[in-house]
Amino acid sequence: MRFDWLLRESGNIANLFWWHVGLSVIPVIVALILSLPLGWLAHKSGLFKSAILGVAGLLYTIPSLALFVLLPLVLHTKILDPLNVVVALTVYSLALLVRTVSDGLGAVPPDTLQAATAMGYRSFQRFFMVELPIAVPVIAAGLRVALVSNVSIVSVAALIGTPQLGLLFTQGLQLRFVTPLIAGIVLCLLLAVVLDGLVILLNRWLTPWRPRKV
Repeated sequence: MRFDWLLRESGNIANLFWWHVGLSVIPVIVALILSLPLGWLAHKSGLFKSAILGVAGLLYTIPSLALFVLLPLVLHTKILDPLNVVVALTVYSLALLVRTVSDGLGAVPPDTLQAATAMGYRSFQRFFMVELPIAVPVIAAGLRVALVSNVSIVSVAALIGTPQLGLLFTQGLQLRFVTPLIAGIVLCLLLAVVLDGLVILLNRWLTPWRPRKV
């Protein structure tokens, strides 16, 4: 490890780190917003539920590098535009979260739904005030998977030159210099742990009624 190199490049590494944070988190937020109606539709669609979830799941099988290269042609953006990465990771996050939202809504006990209906909740109120809060733990579990996956997948975008921690990997390989590689791996692991912990804390904050493990 060359700590003098790390100190000299600390500004650039910090800049890459924050790019990595944005490219990992923003797609999950967008995908969560999109997955709520899609997951609800899958949950309510009966016989078509498997088809909707199957199509969503297929999105995750698209190779990331191919998607990063194809999206500029579809979006009419430049190859280095970070929007390509945001859209690609939104697709992957959506593939994970549609099933998660559907499963979360499916975990709400029927007795709870009947009680909410008996208390006068309309469909819109019942979804946001009863079904969605109860589904939060399941959705949070999906968010944790999506965020950690994004932290890893974002690194692939270094092959097309998008700024983020993956550039440390390509730099290390090109220079045959191990310090950037180790720095990139450590920062990716640290970011994944922090984001995972934040989702756990958010889940606990949104579900105060759930018993806590001692």
